[in-house]
Amino acid sequence: MNRPPRTATSRSEFADALRKGLLIGAAVLTVVLPPVLTVAPPAKDPQVAVRPAPTVPAPRSRRLADFAGRKPSQDVRRMAHWVVQSGDHGRMAFVIVDKKDSKVYAFDPRGRLQSVVPALLGSARGDHTVPGIGDKPIAQVLPEERTTPAGRFVAEMGMSSSRGEDVVWVDYDAAVSMHRVLKAPERLQALSSPSNEDNRMSYGCINLPDSFFEDVLRPLVKGTGAVIYVLPETRPLHEVFASFYDVTAPMKVAHTKGV
Repeated sequence: MNRPPRTATSRSEFADALRKGLLIGAAVLTVVLPPVLTVAPPAKDPQVAVRPAPTVPAPRSRRLADFAGRKPSQDVRRMAHWVVQSGDHGRMAFVIVDKKDSKVYAFDPRGRLQSVVPALLGSARGDHTVPGIGDKPIAQVLPEERTTPAGRFVAEMGMSSSRGEDVVWVDYDAAVSMHRVLKAPERLQALSSPSNEDNRMSYGCINLPDSFFEDVLRPLVKGTGAVIYVLPETRPLHEVFASFYDVTAPMKVAHTKGV
């Protein structure tokens, strides 16, 4: 049997049925199938991905020497602060010899002043050591050679054959030591006078009051060891102490040469 040809009306009815069927099918699928959630990955921030962790500089120590209310010279103050802040003395006590003022300052390893006393120093002004001076008999040491050398020295306990007693060696090769004051009237008088104008009378050694040597200096050297800083009198600090910088002006660092 031949199928009759499709008319315009029948085509319209067919299209309408087809649309209804598609809508019904879509509704069924919506009920039956669970929803699918698609989550897009977060956008990458290239700056955050490659940014390195910030570098935090180590804080600089600002611990300074404690002068216990005393008012030293500017050079002594600057030197003591530098020693404490730089740690140049390690874990040892330290002693500062102020030749300009003829005084000696003793500090414990934490930079706390233990004592300050007058001292007798070499009669000749100068910061150098005469070559071979340590091998000369004392009677042959010329007046201009009697200097107390400036610099950094590690203290050593020892015996003086000429004095027959213990001393603290500052520079053994140059025969420069710290010792009890010689019991000569002029030396005892100079050490006790309020002026420092008469304190330059030794051959280069540093003469000290007995009580300071026995109760302060010797215990420090025997206990923790000590570094001795003899300040210059004819040259600036940074020319004698190679690593010195002014702690009171931390932005100005001295580039220096050693001696």
